[in-house]
Amino acid sequence: MDAVSTTFPKTRRNRLGYDIEQVEDFLEDARRAYTAERGEISAISAWQIRETAFAMKKGGYSPEAVDAALERLEDAFAMRERQRLAAQGGEAALLAEKREVAQEIVDRLSRPAGERFARVSLLARGYRRHEVDALAERIFAYLTRGAPLEVSDIRSAAFHPQRGGYREAQVDMLLDAVIEIIRSVE
Repeated sequence: MDAVSTTFPKTRRNRLGYDIEQVEDFLEDARRAYTAERGEISAISAWQIRETAFAMKKGGYSPEAVDAALERLEDAFAMRERQRLAAQGGEAALLAEKREVAQEIVDRLSRPAGERFARVSLLARGYRRHEVDALAERIFAYLTRGAPLEVSDIRSAAFHPQRGGYREAQVDMLLDAVIEIIRSVE
């Protein structure tokens, strides 16, 4: 196992990091999927890369280093997926689809602050509403006025927990869609 454990820096033996075997197995699957024949549908998508999670183990890979590599890998897969979709249905069809999704997002973000997403119960914790609403304002400005916004702004967003906060899954789905929209115009 030591032969493959040099892909990323490791944490100290007493610190948690990503499980080395899981990371290496995932990267091998991703390599195979990326090098598959052109036009062949990949077994791994950009969305799956974004949603990937690894178990934590002492002495594992540095989460920061692995996460940075996964972001680059996700970008590469997303670009390929976009090229494949554009070749199949044409660039205009792809952009029309993204415009439709963007309009749905604008409609949602036009709601008053504190009411843009479903809330969890007062006994449960969700994302802090005012933090999500602050990012929502930036996304709204990007989609309606062309204000600057980067994929890294969305990826680096972190929200504190709040009782009665916004439902995490709903916010996360919207953020994933925003990433796809930003990529489609890059």
